[in-house]
Amino acid sequence: MASSDEISSLGAAMGPHAPLYLLLLILVIAALLARRATVFRSFLTIATWGALAALLLVVTGQRARFDPYLARLAAMLKLDGQEVVGKEVRIRMSPDGHFWARARIGGVERRMLIDSGATVTALSADSAAEMGLRPNDAVFPVVLNTANGQVAAQTATVDELRLGDITARDLTVVVSPAFGDTDVLGMNFLSRLKSWRVEDGTLILVPHHPQAETRQGPA
Repeated sequence: MASSDEISSLGAAMGPHAPLYLLLLILVIAALLARRATVFRSFLTIATWGALAALLLVVTGQRARFDPYLARLAAMLKLDGQEVVGKEVRIRMSPDGHFWARARIGGVERRMLIDSGATVTALSADSAAEMGLRPNDAVFPVVLNTANGQVAAQTATVDELRLGDITARDLTVVVSPAFGDTDVLGMNFLSRLKSWRVEDGTLILVPHHPQAETRQGPA
């Protein structure tokens, strides 16, 4: 029989949603034991499907932050509160062939690479620390494929990211020391814009609702 320490370790490994997983386990065991009990069969079936639906919502809410296609589903289900507003922003291609934006997060300005090939916005460990972010482990491990192989990362939520006159709120990011000193704006940011395109070497970002940026200090 498992000791109390083993059970505690198992609960910790499951994360904050351990009660939901344990409920599913209990329902499955009960269903197997009550196969011959006709009275409880309907109740167990409904309860099991309800628990599976709850788990599906949790998974969708978690993964939608990293997948722009699931993000649309999450928005329909009211699981996503991310918002992007502001005026059109134009960014000219740099000599290295990339588009770099000056974004401000938590009062800290960073030069960020705009990469449509990156599913999620990524911050270096140093940037996250300076911005006061506290990364945490997701329900399911986040493993990213990079040019240097697979990288394990933690997640965090940015209350507000400002890029010129564009403001993104409640933006999910991944954080890892493996990113070095590079910060990246990914598709979970770009997919919230009304449109984005490249014309004559200029990246044009168009949000849904114009909102002027509040300027501070001398220009």
